Amino acid sequence: MDRHVYFFRQGEADGDASQKNLLGGKGANLAEMCRLNLPVPPGFTIATEVCQAFYDAGGEVPGNVVAEIDAHLSKVESAMDRKLGDPSKPLLLSVRSGAAVSMPGMMDTVLNLGLNDETLDGLAAQTGQRRFALDAYRRLIQMFGDVVMGVDHHRFESALSAVKEKRHALDDTDLDEEGMTEVVAQFREIYRAGTGEDFPQDPRKQLSLAIRAVFKSWNAGRAIKYREIEKITGLIGTAVNVQAMVFGNLGDTSGTGVCFTRNPSTGENVFYGEYLVNAQGEDVVAGIRTPEPIERMERDMPECYRELIEIKDRLEQHYTDVQDLEFTVQEGKLFMLQTRTGKRTAQAAVRLAVEMCDEGLIDEKEALRRVEPKQLDRLLHPTFDPDAPRFKLAQGLPASPGAVSGMIVFTADDAESWATRGHPVILVRRETSPEDIGGMHAAQGILTTLGGMTSHAAVVARGMGKCCVAGCAEARIDAAQGTLSFKSNELNEGDWISLDGATGEVFLDQVPTRAPEVGGHFRRILAIADNHRKLGVRTNADTPHDAQVARDFGAEGIGLCRTEHMFFEESRILAVREMILAETPEARTTALDKLLEPQRDDFLGIFRAMDGLPVTIRLLDPPLHEFLPHEKEAREKLAKTLGVSLETVERRCKDLAEFNPMLGHRGCRLAITYPEIVEMQGRAIVEAAKLAKEEGIDVRPEIMVPLIGTKAELDFCAARLRRIIDEVDAGVPFMIGTMIEVPRAALRAGEIAHSAEFFSFGTNDLTQMTYGYSRDDSGRFLPEYVEKKILPHDPFQTLDRNGVGRLIAMACQEGRATRPEIKLGICGEHGGDPSSIEFCAQTGLDYVSCSPFRVPIARLAAARAAID
Repeated sequence: MDRHVYFFRQGEADGDASQKNLLGGKGANLAEMCRLNLPVPPGFTIATEVCQAFYDAGGEVPGNVVAEIDAHLSKVESAMDRKLGDPSKPLLLSVRSGAAVSMPGMMDTVLNLGLNDETLDGLAAQTGQRRFALDAYRRLIQMFGDVVMGVDHHRFESALSAVKEKRHALDDTDLDEEGMTEVVAQFREIYRAGTGEDFPQDPRKQLSLAIRAVFKSWNAGRAIKYREIEKITGLIGTAVNVQAMVFGNLGDTSGTGVCFTRNPSTGENVFYGEYLVNAQGEDVVAGIRTPEPIERMERDMPECYRELIEIKDRLEQHYTDVQDLEFTVQEGKLFMLQTRTGKRTAQAAVRLAVEMCDEGLIDEKEALRRVEPKQLDRLLHPTFDPDAPRFKLAQGLPASPGAVSGMIVFTADDAESWATRGHPVILVRRETSPEDIGGMHAAQGILTTLGGMTSHAAVVARGMGKCCVAGCAEARIDAAQGTLSFKSNELNEGDWISLDGATGEVFLDQVPTRAPEVGGHFRRILAIADNHRKLGVRTNADTPHDAQVARDFGAEGIGLCRTEHMFFEESRILAVREMILAETPEARTTALDKLLEPQRDDFLGIFRAMDGLPVTIRLLDPPLHEFLPHEKEAREKLAKTLGVSLETVERRCKDLAEFNPMLGHRGCRLAITYPEIVEMQGRAIVEAAKLAKEEGIDVRPEIMVPLIGTKAELDFCAARLRRIIDEVDAGVPFMIGTMIEVPRAALRAGEIAHSAEFFSFGTNDLTQMTYGYSRDDSGRFLPEYVEKKILPHDPFQTLDRNGVGRLIAMACQEGRATRPEIKLGICGEHGGDPSSIEFCAQTGLDYVSCSPFRVPIARLAAARAAID
């Protein structure tokens, strides 16, 4: 491309909001605000493609781009009537990142660029505030040292804290000019010790190095980790935004803030945010000082507050979505520094979508696009039981909702390592920083002692759906000693605490939770989804309770009822084991007769819960050895109870042992070897259906034969089932179909459809057999496959469209060619995965089936697939 740098100022911009891939989200929105004639300091954006060119050139900005930067810097100097490096009228700049997709806090920023020993005096003379100029200089040395040169920021912070303590200053703003002079001197020494050179006095060199640092931050560990967590792909790099500085730390008529046009935690239509008087922007975002609620600005700066209200309303109407705004007030004049689509909790996303739809701001289809299906999962998790005893330790700010318990850890690395070992942890920090992203992701929840509702911890936690309590000033952390202290308690690393992110409360020990209650907005978004989706949604349920839960969540039937789960109950397992140890068909039948009534009662309960809806019942699937005890003591007890020798039990266990059970004697193969099993289960289903019909229940049973590879296997089982159906005469129609989970069955689907009235794709086993990966062992290597891009994702979590998906599509096409009315669905774990659901909709399946708590996810994902 010929152009690489894009200018903007109030009322004029080279770019606009549609160019996020080119200018990054920040740059595109700065340009758009300028086109709306909002008060935005002038600047320019270096395009994202330069980031790619930077890496291609070995970490150097191409010369032609440098020339463009110089030309656009002249435009900013002209607009501000100041010059970079001019001792009398110095121009100061901010240098910020900005990718096409928002990555809050993950890349680098440098403020107050352009200060040196000479321009320090010029800024002091111009403003009449030498202390302010010194404050800006110490901030530049620290940020430049940390971001550009890699000097540990804790060294600067420790020096600042020491000067404050020495001068009895509680806050940064309490340091006078003499104190700030001392801080600048110490910061320069720290910079020299950390880099081996003096702080650069050439502002152009500062600018060049800062631009390079921002480009480098695109591939910083925290940025890469964030993109992995958020599954952000396909971007070529970050843009760089260079903008004239405005100052919120010029006294009591200045300030800075972060705000949202609506509450990003709850979705409530109220102005939400925080601000600080006499501060710069990083003071709010980094949690260095605990800010005031935005409403206080109306009292302190009424005219700026009214202007801000007008701007936030205008921007929300313009973008038709919640906006996350950053602003600075410099001596009574408001400047807008950023607008972007606000990150929100799952609860807020649902409420915002519904209410904005009701307000006419967006239509139903856009409302569905505003809620990611997986976000609904976060609304279906427990909250603290209000009746459970608890001991409150402290009160913080409710930064991100949720109710979690975990063990205290003080570093992000410990959070990751403890979580890897299976320990639920709470990450406890003074404030979080972008380097903590991995630990934040691993933790159950986050507790900070500093920062507010718009701090780094709060924003990132809300985006991740993590519980977070911020600004808990009553807590004291001694990371060196590994202690967390409250007024009346001192806790150690590894001790348990509980966080309520909705109230900001911190409790001692673990607090019991209760099942979630979904509200009206949740039901509304699902009702909107049902208006648009074409794909049916069933559930995988084995008990009447699970069936009812799923039905309450909107399930339209049961797509998979696993009968083997019923056999593991203590009262039944003995009869199952008696059947396995039986030497003759007659003895097996005698044992199975003991299971007939309990199985019939199970099915009757499920039919009652699913009155009027289809119920697909899978016949026994796992190999018989899974039902036998493994320990010698338990085998001895079984032999004694059944009156057989231990040798008989041991011999049977040995006979049933298999080298590869998943490919062994299971599914329909058991039914063919031991037809008594399928006959008992078939009778239990049919008799339960008859009893249910007599109770007035609308019964719609479907019997599914698992693991077939040939039509003959299905025919063998179906013949026995049909005989029982005719014999019992339940007076209800039955469907007999099969699970397609063996690749050969998918390849011979046209033939099998002559006997099957429905296909249900068992995508767990179909994936396993197609790839040749063991479901139980692949976790050892699949994460590395994904990390090294051998595979785009774990195929057991998201359906492999090109391989497994091709088998499914082929089976659907051939099955329908034979039997046009055949019902088609899937019942593996993929039935609750949004990407897999999209594939199912595109392939023309009739339904997906998933676990009860994923039914809402499937309903929304099916609607999204229908409208996109």
